[in-house]
Amino acid sequence: MVTYLLLLTVVLTLGFNWPIMAIGLRSVTPLWMGTFRIVGALAIMTSVGVVTGQLHLPRRRDLPIVWSVGIFRLFLVTVIVFSALRIVPPGRSSVLAWTASLWTVPLAALFLKERMTPLRWIGLWVGISGIVLLFEPWRFNWSDTMVIGGHALLMASAFTNAATTVHIRKHGWGSSTLEIMPWQLLVAAIPVTVLALAVEGLPTIEWEPQLLAIVIYQGLFATAVAVWAQQTVLQRLPAVSTNLTLMAVPVVGLLSSVALVGERLTAAIVGALILILAGVATNILADYRRRSAQAEQRGRIAASDGGDLPLP
Repeated sequence: MVTYLLLLTVVLTLGFNWPIMAIGLRSVTPLWMGTFRIVGALAIMTSVGVVTGQLHLPRRRDLPIVWSVGIFRLFLVTVIVFSALRIVPPGRSSVLAWTASLWTVPLAALFLKERMTPLRWIGLWVGISGIVLLFEPWRFNWSDTMVIGGHALLMASAFTNAATTVHIRKHGWGSSTLEIMPWQLLVAAIPVTVLALAVEGLPTIEWEPQLLAIVIYQGLFATAVAVWAQQTVLQRLPAVSTNLTLMAVPVVGLLSSVALVGERLTAAIVGALILILAGVATNILADYRRRSAQAEQRGRIAASDGGDLPLP
């Protein structure tokens, strides 16, 4: 139950974050917003590590996951997403970025040997059909190279997220997520800060209460809490199952974008949201059945072993 609550936290936190990011980018350039987000999360997670006594150098066996998540999932994806949000509306951006579930399926089957049950396939394709409908390719402006580039960036971020999702699931963790995260964030903070200085120079920002609240949300909730919860969930649930459930993120992203930044809600979008939610529900049912079957099998084995014991 705790694992699913963490998963729900990720869905809500990251879903609401799409319009919040778009609003913040009206006042701060993309690279500096990414820098504030990652450096803020680094300060938070370092403080948590000091208070809990869990701040220490990562073990050698955990160095690959430190570099993988730090460079690709945190630094690269953050830069890509904030840059693309200047071109693509936040609701549509959330849909494209979370097509990561499509890439996770072949990667998890190839590297993790995860089995796709019929119910999982149904959930996947129902969710995919919702994403296609939500994307509305028949209305897409295929002649605008900047728009195409923005969408391509978001697809690249989706593939990067999928690859690191599989790595997180496959990695043999020697330390907890809480112990590893400060170092992942440090690995991301250095290049994003250097890149921001080199490309955008020192920022000139008018710090109003709304902008300050947005920056705090980026560091605390959208990064520190969400990344910690997501890595924790991925250690406990299959990569495919987790990513299929995270297809609910664009649902929250679109609805919150309609409410906060006035993104238009069409009939196609409503139909797509229904399909995506149906795919998520089907996936959760498949995961519940798998766990119930495993528990039942363990019970039968335990009963069988007990029956062979001599009576006292």
